[in-house]
Amino acid sequence: MEVILLERIPRLGQMGDVVRVKDGYARNFLLPQNKALRANEANRKKFESQRVELEARNLERKSEAEAVSEKLDGKSFVIVRSAAETGQLYGSVSARDIAEVLASEGFKIGRNQVDINHPIKTIGLTNVAIALHPEVIATVTLNIARSAEEAERQARGETLDSAEAIYGDEINESARPDAFFDPEAEGEEEGEENT
Repeated sequence: MEVILLERIPRLGQMGDVVRVKDGYARNFLLPQNKALRANEANRKKFESQRVELEARNLERKSEAEAVSEKLDGKSFVIVRSAAETGQLYGSVSARDIAEVLASEGFKIGRNQVDINHPIKTIGLTNVAIALHPEVIATVTLNIARSAEEAERQARGETLDSAEAIYGDEINESARPDAFFDPEAEGEEEGEENT
């Protein structure tokens, strides 16, 4: 199906372009969301008559998105989740979770604006793109950790995906074989038996 784009669509075209797309994509996404019109003579005339208005509305939305992008771009947000010692989350961080964290900080972002291909399943620092407008993208850093203290350590550059990194040398002290077996204590017992 051929459609006339009413706004810029990434990897498809600019406003006013006539492009060929699959029927389902046009019927289920582009047409209902008012992102395109069917490419016929009546709609081409309609688009040309509304072109100035559409471009003005697009510029207004773009300037609003740029203002939000200036405040949002480069910010870091902490997300606390339960995770195993290897860094695997018990669950995941999805686009909805990211949108909720941004909303709690005062940014009204829809989950469809969060550009992640798959949910985040490990702790650590992750950069995520936020599409505020088809032409304006902000990047935020998510600091996913088990606690606020671990988030601070990760922000300083530590990787917390092993038991040693999490607990430090304390775990090695209790794991030493001589911590459980004291050869001197055994020798005393043997000496007592011989006398």
